[in-house]
Amino acid sequence: MKLCIIGTGYVGLVTGVCFSDLGNEVICVDKDNEKIEKLKNGILPIYEPGLNELVKKNFKAKRLSFTTNISEAIKKSNIIFICVGTPTKKNSYAADLSQIFTVAKTIAKNIKSHKIIVNKSTVPVTTGDLVENIISKKISKKLFSVVSNPEFLREGEAIRDFIYPDRIVIGTTNKKINNMLKSLYAPLISKGAKYVNTSRRGAELIKYASNAFLATKISFINEIANLCEKTSVNVEDVSIGMGLDKRIGGRFLRAGPAYGGSCFPKDTRAILDTATKFKTNLSIVKSVIKSNDNRSKLLLNRILKILNNKIKNKKICFLGVTFKANTDDMRESSSLTMIPYLAKKHAKIFYYDPTGYKKEFKKFKNVFNTLSIKDACKDSDLIIIHTEWNDFKSLNFKNLNKKKNFIIYDMRNILPNKKNKKDKVKYYRIGS
Repeated sequence: MKLCIIGTGYVGLVTGVCFSDLGNEVICVDKDNEKIEKLKNGILPIYEPGLNELVKKNFKAKRLSFTTNISEAIKKSNIIFICVGTPTKKNSYAADLSQIFTVAKTIAKNIKSHKIIVNKSTVPVTTGDLVENIISKKISKKLFSVVSNPEFLREGEAIRDFIYPDRIVIGTTNKKINNMLKSLYAPLISKGAKYVNTSRRGAELIKYASNAFLATKISFINEIANLCEKTSVNVEDVSIGMGLDKRIGGRFLRAGPAYGGSCFPKDTRAILDTATKFKTNLSIVKSVIKSNDNRSKLLLNRILKILNNKIKNKKICFLGVTFKANTDDMRESSSLTMIPYLAKKHAKIFYYDPTGYKKEFKKFKNVFNTLSIKDACKDSDLIIIHTEWNDFKSLNFKNLNKKKNFIIYDMRNILPNKKNKKDKVKYYRIGS
């Protein structure tokens, strides 16, 4: 099939590349000319394991192309995927749908034959209706169909999640359109993906409800971890014991810093905003947002306690600063709260992240990026494992840091507790 992917951010690029790898002819569109030129030369705007190789492979095979010419891309394609950002509006919980609406207006100007318009962006309930209304003001409804097809890609695992999805959700009541999209996804369905056909609004809500529930699991286990620390219980034992119950499951029951990234923070806010508009009280989601907002403050208080409130001139090392491993995404990472706070308390912060320098810390004169783990750890008073990169799981910190009486605060519980006791290193974990 001939596909047009509008937006080459995280969702759009992964979706477009993976569809091309399934044998489709894919045109990826973006208004950013510099980004498009870099993509043509194999330079990606995001870090995602395995993506670079797939881009090169399918670009060479001429199944994948990049352009800023949205008009031509729409005309040449049967199915148009909208994959633009829906960030939280400033001073609001509502999703900013301006990019969605701009794309809808552009599509309306360039439709000459029937097109399937697929909303892959995460959007509130009724957004599909709004897109349909925008386009129908310019052209007949006979020339287009608007469908909701939410993505469920995890950063760092996106390619695998695309190829082996738990489910494919298609929101349309049009049988012909449903069959066409089912055919598009047939290679994935044949591998075991469950195919869910629902209404357009149903698909939109499935995405938000899923993310809100996963955020709830994370916040729940983080709060249980707080109780574990007070009662001398290991939170990992609790997580394992809970997770073995098939009704609960073990995924997303790992205690750690506040959840971050491009999805959970904005999507929990957006579903709460939608509920307010429809005069529905989502008290659990409200509590989740509040709990997560407090998480970084709580962990900072523990850092202060670990250092006996003596922060000034202390060298603090952060291993990993992204919101999770295997991504360069800094959006809503708890390090964006922690590092500025400690920097303002006149600590000296050295950080190492496998994805390199982060412009977010540029304005702080006492925050330094290092090119190696060793440089970050050297002479540190406190080493904080903030992100669970594999690079950090087997380190010998005594060899990395010759300073006596240094402390490790493992915010991801990735180090073996027994080993650190044996090495006589002061070692703190989450939830124990």
